[in-house]
Amino acid sequence: MGSKQPKYKRVILKISGEALAGAGHTGLDDAMLASVAKDVKQLRELGVEVAIVVGGGNFWRGRTSGDMDRATADYMGMLATCINALALQDAFERQGVPTRVQTAIEMREIAEPYIRRRALSELENGWVVIFAAGIGSPFFSTDTTAALRAAEMDAEVILLAKKVDAVYDSDPEKNPNAKRYTRLTHQQVLEDNLQVMDSTAASLCRDNKIRIHVFGLAEENGIFKAVTGEEIGTIIE
Repeated sequence: MGSKQPKYKRVILKISGEALAGAGHTGLDDAMLASVAKDVKQLRELGVEVAIVVGGGNFWRGRTSGDMDRATADYMGMLATCINALALQDAFERQGVPTRVQTAIEMREIAEPYIRRRALSELENGWVVIFAAGIGSPFFSTDTTAALRAAEMDAEVILLAKKVDAVYDSDPEKNPNAKRYTRLTHQQVLEDNLQVMDSTAASLCRDNKIRIHVFGLAEENGIFKAVTGEEIGTIIE
């Protein structure tokens, strides 16, 4: 792996909370955290600037909370992303990777507030920056956060690390004949309602010409493979 060259200079890595749970459905898997930290360390050693947007579905999913007020449920989901962000920061720093967490909702005792210029400066100086708490407003997903931060950070690609290993036309766990895609356009994702990310996020990526690379977080060295150009998962552009 050491001789491979990166395709990108600056990336947004979007990690779903469910993927961080590993084989379980909730909580955090120590092995998965260590695996992500190892891959990100390899990227940093290649000179790739890495910013991360993390979800919170391993602790709380706002939109499936029944009768609860939607805004309240979404704020709770934002707090869940902060738990994951701090866990990732700890895993990275144990690998010797300097890391900053920036949150869209201020909580200065544990993280910096999101400030675009500060985030850009930290990336340029070799820090990994983790964006937590979504965009700070309810009714927007962390996929939308990834699209927005990618545009703000002028990232070349969103690495969409999920529990599933690619984009399919239906759920491969429920349909063994689900069609697997290797290449798609943003327009196809929107027109065919492929559930790669919500429509707001997909539209942002289309309008700002942001490439998306979908792959499985559980794949060994998957993040490294995606950045060095190996044919894994699905590329959307």
